[in-house]
Amino acid sequence: MGLDANDSRSEKSTLRDHDMQSNGNPTGTATEQTLNATTDDEKHDVEAPSQEPQKPAGGPPPPPNGGLVAWLHVLGGFMLFFNTWGILNTFGIYQTYYETGSLFVENASNISWIGAIQAYCVLLVGFLSGPIYDRGYFRSLLLVGSFGVVFGHMMLSVCHTYWQVLLAQGFCVGIGAGCLFVPCVAILPSYWSTKLGLAVGLAAAGSSMGGVIYPIVFYKLIDQVGFGWSTRIIGFIALATLLIPNFVMKMRFKPPKARALIDWTAFTDGQYMLAVVAAMIGFIGLYVIFFYISYYAADTGITSSAMSFYIVPIFNAASVFGRTLPNALSDKTGAINLIAPGALAVGALQFAMIGVKSEAALIVVAILFGFFSGVFIALPPVLFVALTKDRTKIGTRIGMGFGILGFGVLAGGPGGGNLLGDGSNLHWTSLWVYAGVTGIVSGVLFIILRIWRGGPKLMVKV
Repeated sequence: MGLDANDSRSEKSTLRDHDMQSNGNPTGTATEQTLNATTDDEKHDVEAPSQEPQKPAGGPPPPPNGGLVAWLHVLGGFMLFFNTWGILNTFGIYQTYYETGSLFVENASNISWIGAIQAYCVLLVGFLSGPIYDRGYFRSLLLVGSFGVVFGHMMLSVCHTYWQVLLAQGFCVGIGAGCLFVPCVAILPSYWSTKLGLAVGLAAAGSSMGGVIYPIVFYKLIDQVGFGWSTRIIGFIALATLLIPNFVMKMRFKPPKARALIDWTAFTDGQYMLAVVAAMIGFIGLYVIFFYISYYAADTGITSSAMSFYIVPIFNAASVFGRTLPNALSDKTGAINLIAPGALAVGALQFAMIGVKSEAALIVVAILFGFFSGVFIALPPVLFVALTKDRTKIGTRIGMGFGILGFGVLAGGPGGGNLLGDGSNLHWTSLWVYAGVTGIVSGVLFIILRIWRGGPKLMVKV
């Protein structure tokens, strides 16, 4: 017995001496070596295997900022954007198709209500799904949202009247997509911090790819298999791509207590509210272009009927770079430094639509608009995260922000349709002026926010 005790004391002394020689510090050396050799999640498993890594006693674990699991969540986010904003960005071709009267007969303003309600449901349900996400129901939101998107497309394929389309495409698909959008954005900050802008930007590129693939699929199939099967095939594509996030994405942790539906402190946060209002005004002009640029090409005869359908994929393809490059740069420059000039560029391009009288000019404007408009899709979530000091309220703040942005969608689509009018004498110049003014005002407000937050100096990350 005495010999065993002496041997034990000798082994402990040897280990302690080895730690002191390796690090020059007799305390905390084993922990430092563990931190260098393992990730934070692995550390929790080694030190306290009986504890759940999702609920560490010292607060939320730091993001891994890399690794297979983190990148799989970027892939899952890509697919969620593909089936939320990607579907919303597709509505321009539906607007053009419905205007032909092949399915039903309505004026431009009434038709735009379908896309506006769809987009508003995404943003409004996002407002509700933010705190639901904070309560840990991420998996439930994925399942319900995926069902809504797929089921809505299947129901749309059998519609024949305006109100049927409004219910299926506007409400069902919109509500389903709304359940998916905010959880996608809110979960990425738990896996990324130093490269959050890049991660969100890569995920947001899914909206551009959806806006390219879905319109081309619809246009290529509509004459071959008809509206019904074209829409069903889009629904099957949505089903296949939504299986990926349902299998690979999960929450790392959830807030220690349930969040309120509304973070009332947000309304007294001047910088956050100014960012929300600026983005909302920008959304007005953004959705004027989304809904009417394809119809403008077809109505004025600037392009052929076939080319008018391809205008939507063209500007969505350009927006791939607009939703990745600015976000990657935002990690170094700050989100506000990019979204302010981006908003001004969008406003200038909306005014430029007044002088577009040829196919070449329309394609150039579509490409440039697609690039610069990416800031309104990819950067607001990054901006809301940066303006939220309490990171446990990120889901609620993002949901609130996008819920307010929904009013911009309603003012852009149907509001622009009322300005456009109906019949043979459409007021295209009034529509483009309306869009351009909102873009410029949005940019000015973002400049005010930039000066408020970072001062007048230029070389400051804000």
